Amino acid sequence: MGFMRISVILVSLIFYHCALSKSNPKDWYAESESVIDPNGALLLKWKVDYFNRKIRFQLVISERAPEANWIALGFSDRGDLVNSDVCLVWTDYKGRDHFEDMHADSDGKVMRDVQQDCEAFYLDSSARSIFFERYFDTCDDDDYIIEDGTVHVVWARGIDKLFTSKGLCLTCTAVEDRGFVRVRLLTPANLPQPRAEQLIITNKDLNVPSGDTTYWCQVVKLPDFVVQKVHHIVKFESTITKGNEGLVHHMELFYCDADPNKEIPLYNGNCFSPDRPELTKLCSKVRAAWAMGAPPFAYPEEAGLPIGGRESNKYVMLEVHYNNPELKDDWIDSSGIILHLTSNKRRYDAAIMELGLEYTDKMAIPGGQEAFPLTGYCIPQCTGVGLPEHGIIVFGSQLHTHLTGVAVWTRHARRGLELPLLNRDLHYSTHFQEIRILHRPVKVLPGDFLETTCIYNTKDKSNATIGGHAITDEMCVNYLHYYPATQLEVCKSAISNLALENYFKFEHRWDNMSISYSAPPRANYLAIKPWTPLRADALTALYTESPISMQCNKSDGNRFQGDWEGLSIPKIKVPLPEEPRICRNSAKRAKKVMTYKDYMLRN
Repeated sequence: MGFMRISVILVSLIFYHCALSKSNPKDWYAESESVIDPNGALLLKWKVDYFNRKIRFQLVISERAPEANWIALGFSDRGDLVNSDVCLVWTDYKGRDHFEDMHADSDGKVMRDVQQDCEAFYLDSSARSIFFERYFDTCDDDDYIIEDGTVHVVWARGIDKLFTSKGLCLTCTAVEDRGFVRVRLLTPANLPQPRAEQLIITNKDLNVPSGDTTYWCQVVKLPDFVVQKVHHIVKFESTITKGNEGLVHHMELFYCDADPNKEIPLYNGNCFSPDRPELTKLCSKVRAAWAMGAPPFAYPEEAGLPIGGRESNKYVMLEVHYNNPELKDDWIDSSGIILHLTSNKRRYDAAIMELGLEYTDKMAIPGGQEAFPLTGYCIPQCTGVGLPEHGIIVFGSQLHTHLTGVAVWTRHARRGLELPLLNRDLHYSTHFQEIRILHRPVKVLPGDFLETTCIYNTKDKSNATIGGHAITDEMCVNYLHYYPATQLEVCKSAISNLALENYFKFEHRWDNMSISYSAPPRANYLAIKPWTPLRADALTALYTESPISMQCNKSDGNRFQGDWEGLSIPKIKVPLPEEPRICRNSAKRAKKVMTYKDYMLRN
């Protein structure tokens, strides 16, 4: 059985490579770019070669950038220069240029890799650019594996005169001479370019506050042509004020989910201000999301996301996250999002389905945890009653947690047999959220099982972090973008009420915790102190072994008929087999699909 499954994987890989070799060459490549420093003086461009599984990088150094005798560019797990993998360009005191593949130790000091994998280095002085290539996976233990999802690109520079690169300290540079940016390097290739009318929603000459981080919200009314007739969003992209590429971190556009005739205040201010009108919090349905380095998002040619019309509310809200580490008070910004709309609706309405955990205080993360898992389930009974006979096509996904989330993935199974992961980000950050086009559309059929796991780091906390809506609470969600639209909008779970009641009773009777049976779960979780390893393990066991309650909800907010309380968690009986690593040294060890146990071992 195992041999057959592995053979299928190998045949699939061979088929994929053959299919790619026969496809349009445009399908082999994807290009993107991102400013990587706050002042916009360093621009990173990259071209992904999917056929050869490598990336061609170009670092463009503006004339505004300070002079440097060396510059390092590379990757790390969380944006730290310590333990990073970098490609280093340096000029020695005799004026000779050197190009090296290096890795940093726990103090940020670099050492030369035995296996040199920063290839095709080229310094173009006239274009003020440094070029080099890097394979996705080099099978070198000193190198970072470039995977789909968030990648933390790190950089540092200095004016030091060097005779050797050994021992160069990346972390010893001034704050303005080092940094990182989060990007998705492996963007999809050859996206459609639809013709449509543009609706531009931006801030207007906003004097950005001088704080380190600002979330700015602006409610706007849709134009009459959209209010009067339903349109399809067929594409969206960012528009960034020139010079502000390093300031604008990410943006989201929310639809105001209210009665069609409900007037929403045209608020324009800090998203977390106490003066923000309560009604604006109805603007919570994501319609577009962009993050630094993200390319335009284009819908499949047969589908579009509905917006407007007489039956919908006529307001949307733009939220912009500004990153201003130098605390400058003279930024003026008019950035925003461009929607590409058409009144000639496509064959299918696209829609968004929520997977993961309910927004409820029935779930909690103990304090002091480095990698605590929470999992939400979309069970076969729910997809069975909620999806059409021929299923749906998932083409996009937006993973979402709040501040303590560090990894998210969704597994997909059919009749107990695991299929390829629907989405995964092992370097997830709440500060880099975008709607990602999947590299391959995924068909989900009635009776399929979808399991979304989020990993949280609460090492700096002593009390529990509770599930809920506040930014200091936590969530675990995968927003699936799919077509054709169905009635199923929410397929999420939480621990059953009875199982949670019994847990609190145990903690009260046997652990002498000040639990109140009449108090909400939030109060009882916060009453449990301290969160010892034993208590944390017990809570993990509770969540993974107890029955669940399901939110199997229609788009009108009502649940599908049936008793959704006290259901068993389905089991994936045949998990995905190990996948061979695709790199030049094929004799290296295999890599398999990441599970919670794997994640813990890796970290």
